Amino acid sequence: MRKVSTHLLQPGLKVGRAIYNASGQVLLQAGTILTERFITRLKLLGIPAVYIDDFTGVEVEDVISEETRAQAIAKVKALLISRSEQGGGPGRALIGVKDMVSTVNEIVDELLSRRSLMVNLVDIRSLDEYTFGHSVNVCVLAVITGITLGYSRTKLFHLGMGALLHDIGKTRIPLEILNKPGPLTSEEFKVITKHCIYGAEILERDPGANLLCRIVAMQHHERYNGQGYPMGLKGEEIHEFAQITGLVDMYDAITADRVYRPAYPVHEAYEMIAGSGDFLFDFDIVQAFLSNVAAYPAGSLVRLSNGEIGVVVETVRGFSLYPRVRILFSPQRQPLAEPYEIWLAEHRHLTVVEVIKDCWGLFPETMKNAT
Repeated sequence: MRKVSTHLLQPGLKVGRAIYNASGQVLLQAGTILTERFITRLKLLGIPAVYIDDFTGVEVEDVISEETRAQAIAKVKALLISRSEQGGGPGRALIGVKDMVSTVNEIVDELLSRRSLMVNLVDIRSLDEYTFGHSVNVCVLAVITGITLGYSRTKLFHLGMGALLHDIGKTRIPLEILNKPGPLTSEEFKVITKHCIYGAEILERDPGANLLCRIVAMQHHERYNGQGYPMGLKGEEIHEFAQITGLVDMYDAITADRVYRPAYPVHEAYEMIAGSGDFLFDFDIVQAFLSNVAAYPAGSLVRLSNGEIGVVVETVRGFSLYPRVRILFSPQRQPLAEPYEIWLAEHRHLTVVEVIKDCWGLFPETMKNAT
């Protein structure tokens, strides 16, 4: 199974993971065979990519269940729309922060029971409903980082709540700025930066939100070197929860398709974050986060330094840059009669030199025989 851009889909491919909308409704079930009509519909809905089941024995497992993720996204959508409709002003929203408690508890419990899983999956979300899925993913990634840092169950819950609500201030930002397909002007950027202050103000009025939630909303764009916003805090002036949330917020944002740019490949995002220690974020937090992320997610088609091409089967925790690869093609791009697996951690002379996106264009006929 692997992630394939919607624009590279072909009729006859089998959906590997169910596709949900932000209301928790299933758009396509896993196992569905794609048709031209389905592909056209996915494009119209702004679904940027789909997980396709075409590599036998290659599983891409999420760190939380599909049901938990879909329900969490639906709840966040209800909360943010409720806040947006009342302009974030005073008064009781139909959905409040207290309604998120069970969601965060469920996410924390699932992650604590699945500690050995690496982050291999890039969540698929429509371009129009990016914020809802993003909020849930930031919560998930923040809690995973907290687990690695040895946080107690109580601390994990409070971190998760803050991370889930970190962008609530965007409900006061005009959609034409949030969803602008081109670069922001300096004035538009100033408007965007206010979402941190707005978020803290909104949460201060909600009796279900504690001080930690407000701190995360206010500080998640502050940076270790003092060049963040809105207050220009630096180093230990930034709460650790806000640093964690800010880091995973950046990672999730750059690995997702946006209206103004396509997603960065995971290995490139990994490198960006790896170089940010004690510059944008505390070094220990960066290391804790990256220890949970597969730089080359399962299902990635990669070319090794010896020219051979294969599919990533898994990444062992602690070896983010050294996946296990099933070799499918020779350096001459001829399919192997007997594919074999190699763990790069045991063969350090070999490295991944390329992640291949459009495998159909490279070898449309031989791919069918290799899977």
